[in-house]
Amino acid sequence: MGLLEFSKLPVNTLVGADWRTFNGITKGRQIDRKYLTKYRLTKFVCRLLSCLKPLQDSRYEKLLAGKPLEHDPVFILGHWRSGTTFVHNVFSCDKHFAYNTTYQTVFPHLMMFGQPFFKKTMSWLMPDKRPTDNMELAVDLPQEEEFALSNMMPYTYYNFWFLPKYMNEYCDRFLTFEKITDEELKVFEQIFNKLIRICLWNTGGTQFLSKNPPHTGRVRELVKMFPNAKFIYLMRNPYTVFESTRSFFTNTIQPLMLEDISNEELESNILSVYTKLYHRYEADKHLIPEKNLIEIKFEDFEADASDMTRHIYEYLDLPGYEDSRQAIEAYLNKKKGYKKNKYKYEERTVKLVEEHWDFALRDWDYKI
Repeated sequence: MGLLEFSKLPVNTLVGADWRTFNGITKGRQIDRKYLTKYRLTKFVCRLLSCLKPLQDSRYEKLLAGKPLEHDPVFILGHWRSGTTFVHNVFSCDKHFAYNTTYQTVFPHLMMFGQPFFKKTMSWLMPDKRPTDNMELAVDLPQEEEFALSNMMPYTYYNFWFLPKYMNEYCDRFLTFEKITDEELKVFEQIFNKLIRICLWNTGGTQFLSKNPPHTGRVRELVKMFPNAKFIYLMRNPYTVFESTRSFFTNTIQPLMLEDISNEELESNILSVYTKLYHRYEADKHLIPEKNLIEIKFEDFEADASDMTRHIYEYLDLPGYEDSRQAIEAYLNKKKGYKKNKYKYEERTVKLVEEHWDFALRDWDYKI
């Protein structure tokens, strides 16, 4: 157990942002009075740590900036709570894959300078399990990269964790890219490429493995950036996804937000964003070259993760399975006793899902 509880963090994850990004996210936004102390402390720490960013920038330009990628990335897609974390952890057992770490999500500018000290401090402070589902937390474990990106530029969907009232605006601009400007998109491309190269350097892999739900709405851009990228798309029972997402967002947002939002408004946003994300992915998935996309139900993966993992490697023609099979099996055996959350669907939940997400129930053939 870390020194600090997740729900009682005195700062939010913007402590690891560079100064320009912090100001870009918060400029012109109203910070609610009850969060002013957290905002000011986060701002103070961010300002101090930002002074170290030029040291990393210098090392990056010298060592990594012009280095070509050996392979286009592998992207694990799907709405939040669709099983992407489990699949990510399984595939990251393969050491040829590089990934964004939990430490990197918070301190992406302190990777190539100062990492040993700051990582040790973070490990000492942070809790050892996610509060919503008891999944293990540790500084070097794989983590989705959107939090890291949100500390490197103001143009990410995860701004909503800090300013949840703008969730739908951030969705249209930075998740589906429907309303993103050309200049913002150019910055996204540059920063994401930079993040990937640092991940490869940090974990020693040769191919970047991404687990990032917001990328589900960015397929068009990702294929443009990485024409031979491989994609794993996860489907999961929408009733479960709704219950789990509502619980996850409601709990996770508490130590991060700088303005209040009602549970009813947050729930409405979840319903809306799921719909937008689903249809954006369906509209753009045809852009992925044949045999570069596999779509699976998480329930099938969970039922026989070993066989499904092998099948995904074979279908996408990914290297490294035989070399990694022992490590993958060891991880899966360790997880056999894991107790996941169980959901009993309330009548209201069933009604909301059937009213708003009927397309997913129909297209994926899910029932209660």
